[in-house]
Parts: sequence; structure tokens; C-alpha cells
Amino acid sequence: MVDNKRTCKQILLLAYQSFGIVFGDLCISPLYVYKSTFSGRLRDYQTEDTVFGVFSLIFWTLTLLSLFKHVIILLNADDNGEGGLFALYALLCRNSKVSLLPNHQAADEEISTYHDPDHSSRNAHSSRFKAFIERNRKAKTGLLVFVLLGISLVFSVGVFRPAISVLSSIDGLQVKLENMHSGMVVFLACLVLIGHFVLQYRGTYKVAFMFAPIVILWLLTIAIVGVYNIVKWNPRVYWALSPHYIYKFFRETGRDGWMSLTGVLLCSTGTEAIFQDLGQFSATSIRLAFCCVVYPCLVLQYMGQAAYLSKNISATSISFYASIPDPLFWPVLIMATLAAIVASQAIISAMFSIVKQCYALGCFPRVKIVHKSRWVRGQVYIPEINWVHMVLSLAITVGFRDTNRLANAYGIAFMSLTFVTTWLTSLVIAFVWHQSFVFALLFALFFGSIEIIYLSSSCMKILRGGWVTLMITAAFLVVMFVWHYGNRKRYLYDQHNKVSMKTILTLGPSLGIVRIPGIGLIYTELVNGVPATFTHFLTNLPAFYQVVVFVCAKTVPVPYVPTKERYLIGRIGPKSYRMYRCIVRSGYKDVHNHDDDFENDLVTSLAEFIQLEAEGFGNVDGPVDGWLAVVRTSEKFGKRLAVSESNSIKGSSSSSSPPFNANNSKSATLQRLRSTYEEESLEVKYRPRAQFKLLENKDMHVKEELLELLEAKCAGVSYVIGHSRIKAKWNAPFLKRFVINVAYSFLRKNSRAPAVVLNIPHICLIEVGMNYHV
Repeated sequence: MVDNKRTCKQILLLAYQSFGIVFGDLCISPLYVYKSTFSGRLRDYQTEDTVFGVFSLIFWTLTLLSLFKHVIILLNADDNGEGGLFALYALLCRNSKVSLLPNHQAADEEISTYHDPDHSSRNAHSSRFKAFIERNRKAKTGLLVFVLLGISLVFSVGVFRPAISVLSSIDGLQVKLENMHSGMVVFLACLVLIGHFVLQYRGTYKVAFMFAPIVILWLLTIAIVGVYNIVKWNPRVYWALSPHYIYKFFRETGRDGWMSLTGVLLCSTGTEAIFQDLGQFSATSIRLAFCCVVYPCLVLQYMGQAAYLSKNISATSISFYASIPDPLFWPVLIMATLAAIVASQAIISAMFSIVKQCYALGCFPRVKIVHKSRWVRGQVYIPEINWVHMVLSLAITVGFRDTNRLANAYGIAFMSLTFVTTWLTSLVIAFVWHQSFVFALLFALFFGSIEIIYLSSSCMKILRGGWVTLMITAAFLVVMFVWHYGNRKRYLYDQHNKVSMKTILTLGPSLGIVRIPGIGLIYTELVNGVPATFTHFLTNLPAFYQVVVFVCAKTVPVPYVPTKERYLIGRIGPKSYRMYRCIVRSGYKDVHNHDDDFENDLVTSLAEFIQLEAEGFGNVDGPVDGWLAVVRTSEKFGKRLAVSESNSIKGSSSSSSPPFNANNSKSATLQRLRSTYEEESLEVKYRPRAQFKLLENKDMHVKEELLELLEAKCAGVSYVIGHSRIKAKWNAPFLKRFVINVAYSFLRKNSRAPAVVLNIPHICLIEVGMNYHV
């Protein structure tokens, strides 16, 4: 009983918070739907049946696309509670061989979040269509481009939504202040937008609590106004709930009615945020908020506007504010402005989340991702995206200056995004839910046919502002695909030029070089073999650390990887080589704090692996790069070494040493330089230091290897990263040379360095120059 009460309380809390993030744009649509719908030739049809027909279209569009498709069906297509286009793509990658991620391992499929017990594909029958996509490389690339197209449309929606929401709300000033210049309206809208984007650094968790009461109050107010208009102007408006009025509408208006669909589709804008922001809430809480509050309030408001317009057809250009009773005008105007700010929040938080996912899967340039420990898991802030988004939104607001033209561009982006989501969902129905191909096709045809009708109407407005949507979408699509293409070519080059184990074994335990105290972490994207970066380093400087660890930080197509399953540890070559492999697996929504101490986690994991190997869980002295262990799932993990923490530099430098003096391996000059750097660097100065102490161990070989590991850790850890220069081969096609030499090179130079993204201390970094000819 207590658990049930706690669960209900949590659902109600999440439903409350969802108003501040998810439903903002959907709730602000009444400001401009009727205005945009009657902006064309439809204003010539000044009859009650025309108004009723428009309302009937709005009602059934909101019911079919928002309620049935997104809230009832699409929320079930979650990936371990996460939603969005990348969640759909990740589900497809895990349940069929359509992924283009290059470093997939069989061990990834053993992650606890990899398979959904309700829709397991291990014993599922493979259809011919699925087999065709899995075998055809062009089909896989086409699927990825289709997903990236949807992501690009999210960016386009994100640029237009703040502009149209804020501008349409402030437009109400001209209803009462008739002498107010339109330039002043644009100026005020820009001020509101700037303030909203500046607020983003505080995180969406606080924003949700701040904005939720505004949206709830807004919904209740417009619902009351809607009921007032129904009672006062035309109680018969409920007849328009019948789809028969849609038939009458098109019979009377014909082509002009079809052209007006660009405005009607705006009633469902913001619906995609319901699925995109699913991970921050839950399907139950979102359904509760939508079905009990959002949907009925919106229907009442649209019905009330229709009742008002049926008797005041000349007021279509200001229908929302004209239908507000005079005593409520100024309070509603203030609430509309605040609600417009909330409407922008849904897409802004969605853009942060989706950029993080694109970057994790290698489809977006490196950016700074901020996540504070007090924020909810998965909520991030990306400064570069925030400021670019702000500049584009301001440019759109100043450039268009008109809500109707903004609606033309916004409608194309939104309906195209909805169309992409529909077809990806149909693939999930067939490949993940294992429903019949006919059922998946019926889903796609039913909703897709509705969306294609709206999209065809929107495309007629390309010359009236829609071309801006195409340009923004194309720009983001090119950036993401070029980055993915360049990264894949670089990985394939590394895979082709990796060093064979036979070459390593012929060098002997010393590797033919001088082994100095310390741990050398070599970052690579390879999950097997020795990267060419290592041999290139040894060729130029024939000395390396006594302990070598090849680190591969990769993303698995799951939203989150449990902490216990994150590290895969293995050995390269015989024990005497002291060479290990560490694969750090993350989900596409995992966010790691800068406070995490990777070095200490690595040492603890290596010590556990050495002990497990000695206990017979793997090869005793395997000469090949093979067995990998998920060491953190061991019952004895963390009990092999005694660990304590110290926050002071002096204390850590004096007491972190084992019963041997590892600091003597460094010259006094190097020790003095390092101490000076640590004292000046706040990040290093206040980072907790782990002090390791070896517990008693009866196995002398294990004890010797563990002592050597702790000695190396005490001597210091260095990070080796390849500093690559990528060029296309001279005989490559012109398009490939342009993409690699110009576009990809430009993106690499203007994105953050790998060391910054990986949070590597500058004093410990070694970069190895590499030339790639792909």
C-alpha cells in the first residue's frame, strides 16, 4: 500500500513537471492556428459551415495525430524509457543488423539493457524485407540518412518554434494599441527570446518547476474562455465534431481549402516533444497530463474560437485576442507571453538531448556537454547549441516579422518530421515488436497518408518562407553526414593498419624499448588489435611505460549502460608484457561528470581482472588479444585493494605510496614542475586523491603484478592520443576529396579537441601526430 501511494505520488509529480517541458508549444497553438488558416483565399468563404469545417479538421487532426498516434501508440515505442528518433534507430540497430557503428562486439549484447524481454529478437523469424536491409549496405546508409534527416528537421523546428510562439503572443498588443508599430513588436519579441536563452544554463529541472504552473494556469484560462464563447456566441458548434463537416468544407472550398491545411496542421505542432522528452518523465505521467488536462482544454478553446468566428468572421486575423472578454484581455496577454516562453523550452531541451545523442553515435562534431550532479539524469546543457539556436531564432524573427510567413516555414519542418517518425515507427513495429509486415504497412499508410496531405499543402508555400526551412535542414544534414562519413573512414583506416599480435610477440616482454615507471593510456577506437598510434610513437621515441593500457571509449546503442557493466578488461599478450585493454562502454544518453575519477576506477578494475584471471576465469597466459571480463559484476570487486581518499596535495603525495618509493623514478625537476602545476590548477588541486594499499595475497605472481600496477599508478598516468591529419588520396573522386579535405577538415578544426571532451589533464597529455590517407 505504501509503495502504491509512493508510485502514485511520483506519477503525479512527473505529470506536473511535464507541463513545463513537454506541452508548452502544443498549448500555445490556439494563438495562431485560425489566423494562419484564414490568411489565404479561405477568408473569401465567410460562412458558418466553413468555420465549422476548419474546427472539425482541427479536432480530428489533434485527435488522430496527437492523441492516438503519439500519446497512445508512439509512447510504447520507447527504448528503456527513452524516446525520440535516435531511440527508434537504436531499437532497430539492436534488433536487426542495420547499424553502421563500426566497433560492435558480441559482449555488448550481454548488457542488461540491450534486450527488451517483451520484444526479444533472439528467436524471432526474420522477414525478407529485414534480410534485404541487413544485407544491403546502401539500404543501411539510406536508413541512417533518413534518421539524420529527421534530426535536421528537429533543428529546423527548434529555430522556428521560439520565434513564432513569442511573436504571436506579443502580437496581441496591436489589438489594443492600434498605433503600435510592428517593429516594436519584433523588438519586444527579441528581448524575450534573449532572456529565455540566457536562462538555459540553470538546467531544465528548475525550468520545469518554474514553468509548470504557468502552463496549467494558461490551459485552464483558455478553456474557460472557450466555454464562455460557446455559450455566448454559438452553442451549436459542437455539431462540428462530426467529420461530415470536413466533407462539406472541401466540397465548398476545393483547392483553397486544401491550401489552408498549412494553418490547420499547426494545431498539432509540439506533439513531437511528447515522444522526444519521454526520458525525463514517464509514459504514464505524460498520458495522464495530456488526456485529463491538455486535450480537453485545447478542444474547448478551439471550439470557443470557432463559435466566436461563426458570428464574427471578419475577425479571423485577430481571432484569439478578439474572442477574449475585455476584463481578461491584459491578464491573458501576459499569460500568453509567459506560455510562449514555455513553448520554446520543449524544443530547446529536446535539441540539447538530441545533439548529445548525435555526438555519442558519431554524427555530430565535438561540443561541450554540461551536466550538473543536482540535475535530473539525462538533462544536459550545450553552450554552443544554445547560442547558435538563439542567433538563428533572432534572425528568423527579425527577417520574417510576420506570423503567417513563419507558419509556412514552421509547418513544412514539423509535418516532415512527423512523416519521418511515422515510417521509422512502422519499422519498429515490424522489426522490434515482430508484428506482421502488413500491420506495419497499414500503420504507415494510415498516418502517413494524413501527413502527406498536409505536407503537400505546406510545400505550396515554399516560396513564401518555406525555403528557409529547406536551407536550415540541408545545412544540419550535411554537417552530420560529413562528420559521420569522415569518422567512419578514419576508423576503417585504423582497422586496416592495426599492428598484428605476431609483430608484438616478436618484440618480447620489453617490446624492444626502454620500459619506464608509470601507466600509459593509449586511446583508440579499436576494440581489438594494437593501433598504429602505438608503433608510430615507439618508432620516434623508443621508450614507454611499464604498464600499457589500450583504452577504447565507445557508445553502445542503448540509452544507459549500468555502472557495473561499463568496463570490459582484458589482457594483450603474455602476462610479462604488462599490456591490457580497457573498453569503456556508454549509452547514447549517458552523461559523465567531470568529478568522476577514471584513473582510480581503471586501477581498481585492472586489479580485479588480474585476480579473476588467476582464479581461473580466463586464459592463464593467453598470447592472443581475446578474453574480456566485465569485472565490476564480481562479488569481490573493490575488495582486492584498500582504498582511502585524501583531498590535500601534501597528504596525498606523502601517504599514497605503497611500501616502495615510486617517486624516485622521476627526476626532482619533473616532480617540482608537476607539484607547481597541481597547486596552480584548481581542477587538480581539489580533486580527491585515492590511496591504494595492497591486501595480503598468497599468490606470489599475482602479488608481484599488483605491486607493479600500484607502483606504476604512483609514478603517474599519461594519456596518449593520436593527433590525426586526414587527407583523401590524390586519385580519389572530386566529391570525396572535397568532403574530406575541405568540409570534414573544417569541422574538425572548429570543434573541441578530443582531450577536452575526454577531460584529460593537459599536463598528462601526449599527442602523436598521424597522417591518414583515406
